[in-house]
Amino acid sequence: MEHALDTRLPVLVVEDEANIRDLVCLHLTVEGFKCVHASNGIEALELAQQQAFALVVLDLMLPKLDGLAVCRALRRGERNGTVPILMLTARREEADKVLGLDSGADDYLTKPFGVRELMARVRALLRRRALADDGDDSGVIVYKHLELDPARRRVLVHAKEVGLTTNEFNLLQTLLSKPGIVFSREALLRRIWREDTFVTVRSVDTLVKRVRRKIEVDPANPEIILTVWGAGYKVADV
Repeated sequence: MEHALDTRLPVLVVEDEANIRDLVCLHLTVEGFKCVHASNGIEALELAQQQAFALVVLDLMLPKLDGLAVCRALRRGERNGTVPILMLTARREEADKVLGLDSGADDYLTKPFGVRELMARVRALLRRRALADDGDDSGVIVYKHLELDPARRRVLVHAKEVGLTTNEFNLLQTLLSKPGIVFSREALLRRIWREDTFVTVRSVDTLVKRVRRKIEVDPANPEIILTVWGAGYKVADV
């Protein structure tokens, strides 16, 4: 069933090039969103502390504080710690895109971009957020020092709640729901990004790294999300 996009919260557009910023805001407004904009990283973080956003469209190259630093700061914050982030970048190298995802972005778009592709990615991120917010009737999953509550979209690590983005939560839930089962990168890509994917299997590796940093005692030697070389990832049987 198609979810109508929730336009109650505004979208934050962080872009120092006025023509691009105005173009993005124009088309968001056409979709029914209120657009709040910032021209540098410091201003963006100040706005993020003041109100909640439905989505952040974030340029990589910004004055005062670059997009990677802004992205990391947003992920550490309480008010917008799990907000979907679409990063805009003029860099086409895969390593740069992976770096953006590793910093906490959910998707990226390379400049110059078409308006139709921009809005398709915006809608995709917001649909995934809407599906996640619908909740899940399945029971609480307890595994080692973790507790995952699908209905409340909550994860406890050593009895302390940690903030996970929509994609991070979906990855962890998928793996924890079937201990011992190996999921290929392609399977995880289909399950987490669904049919709206604009990313590659390398994005799965980046997402796993992000989740490990939040849930593992020692992310360099994980005990929960295990790599199965040449196959994918799994959670070991208890």
